[in-house]
Amino acid sequence: MKYIIIPVTNFNQNCYIIWCKKTLNAALIDPGGEYVKILNILKKYQLKIIKILITHGHLDHIGNAYILSKILNIPILGPHKKDSFWIKNIQLQNQIFQLPHCIFRNNIWLKNNQNIYIGDIILQTYHCPGHTPGHVVFFNKSSNFLISGDTIFKNSIGRTDLPNSNFNLLITSIKKKIIPLGGKTVILPGHGEKTNIYYELINNPFLKFIKKTNYF
Repeated sequence: MKYIIIPVTNFNQNCYIIWCKKTLNAALIDPGGEYVKILNILKKYQLKIIKILITHGHLDHIGNAYILSKILNIPILGPHKKDSFWIKNIQLQNQIFQLPHCIFRNNIWLKNNQNIYIGDIILQTYHCPGHTPGHVVFFNKSSNFLISGDTIFKNSIGRTDLPNSNFNLLITSIKKKIIPLGGKTVILPGHGEKTNIYYELINNPFLKFIKKTNYF
């Protein structure tokens, strides 16, 4: 799996382009804004975008998904249907995030353990609620990459002070769904620089209670 990180909006949200080296089929993940910038990069690499994937329903991650789906004539997959609260309340999100109003209509809700295919790439979808009720992450086993959205960051975790967030649920999601992927798994987060599970087990203050020997 090949990937490019495109930071967008004042939130420096990481939009990802991932693609299959063999087929050049590609997917956009969390195009939260600056769609012209994203289109210019797609043109430069001459990739065939076939899907847009969404980790969760916050505006800084979905902001330009709908307009790109229309321009590129491709479907939007995700998040899990439990994020319908956020998607229905775009106006509330405008007030919270202070981002431009957008339209968002996804085509397909995602389920836990659902596989997504991009050329020869297989992404496994895991429902990881906590930051939002319907948050999902995407894991590529062959490359050992996890696209984590806003569940976990380098030295931190996603916010749980927003409506329908839940700290205990987020920690449970990380403990049961993310940490077992193994220490060598590279984490590609929704904001900030990449990290890996081993580093986070040792350094992330929110994970200090987890027994490290259970996972190595």
